[in-house]
Amino acid sequence: MAVLVINSGSSSIKYQVVDPVSGESLASGLVEQIGLPSGHVKHEHGEDVREWEGPIPNHEVGMEKVLEFFDAAGPSLHDGSIKAVGHRVVQGGKYFNKAALLDEATINRIDELAPLGPLHNPPALEGINVAKRLLPDVPHVAVFDTAFFQSLPEEAARYGLNREIADKYEIRRYGAHGTSHMFVSQAASAFLGRDDLKQIVLHIGNGASVSAVVNGHAVETSMGLTPLEGLVMGGRTGDIDPAAVFHLYRVAGMSIDEIDNLFNRKSGMMGLCGSSDLRDVHAMVREGNKEAKEAVDVYAHRIVKYIGAYTATMGGLDCITFTAGVGENDNIMRAEVLNRLASFGVKYDEEKNNTRSKEARDIATEDSKIRILIIPTNEELAIARQVTELVEG
Repeated sequence: MAVLVINSGSSSIKYQVVDPVSGESLASGLVEQIGLPSGHVKHEHGEDVREWEGPIPNHEVGMEKVLEFFDAAGPSLHDGSIKAVGHRVVQGGKYFNKAALLDEATINRIDELAPLGPLHNPPALEGINVAKRLLPDVPHVAVFDTAFFQSLPEEAARYGLNREIADKYEIRRYGAHGTSHMFVSQAASAFLGRDDLKQIVLHIGNGASVSAVVNGHAVETSMGLTPLEGLVMGGRTGDIDPAAVFHLYRVAGMSIDEIDNLFNRKSGMMGLCGSSDLRDVHAMVREGNKEAKEAVDVYAHRIVKYIGAYTATMGGLDCITFTAGVGENDNIMRAEVLNRLASFGVKYDEEKNNTRSKEARDIATEDSKIRILIIPTNEELAIARQVTELVEG
């Protein structure tokens, strides 16, 4: 019995059929360029890879194409082998600390939370409504990126903003990437055979976040009200003085929408050196590009700053875990971060760090005071397991 996992973006639909017990991916695919003159669909089932190009005006047409591929190439979604559909939803606000059945009340709440996740909740909701219409005979479940961080203590979740205003408009730290942080922190505990870890998880990709996890519970995370706060990212500033908004509005004459676009899409590594892809950035560094080198330094500095702060918050540190696209695959950036932690007894094996692998592994030397893990994240599997737990429970 498998779970169909759907992640609906503003112009895309990612999907995967997952066996929640074995972790096996039975099929996967991507619908992209929704709403553009020509869209693209790719569906993979075993060795059978099929593609299609043509207009995809909206998510409903996109999901219809997905179902056509399932009917033609398999696996079937109508023979009873799919037990449920799991939908990734970024913003669950303060209302959801675990997966929730997508009934009318849950759907309405996701819609109400759209102002807190304007780039993510509306397309997720559109995908949910379409999928429920096209697959009405199985339960649909929402899994929230913010749920893992509902355990944050109030001192970590609350900003120093006027209490009345903060509470009225629900302004607090919600975090993001929570499904990944939960999966990876649990995998790290299993890998080391300990449930009492004080650990830091570095989810580093185009979007990037860091969490502090004690005994399996999140106590801090870098993303805040929105995914803009925290680490330097592909196109996002990460932490920045809020007064920069006032300054750009008053002095540069920029509108709020222009500043929003600048901070979320045209900053980060893209804004610092012209590329959000760290492979390109490293190549630029090798060619002697000073802006690229400075961008790498800013990127690594911010990560190390958070590691230091979170170690102090937890009162110690047992394990640092790298995950996501950059964390799992970029040995150069890992070395940039770890070299800056050497004075704290963090030691890593260069050969192990430089070795590519899809397996969970420890790259720390035997005498390192901190274990250093690389654990591939698997948000689809994490979603499938949460969905199964809810449906079977």
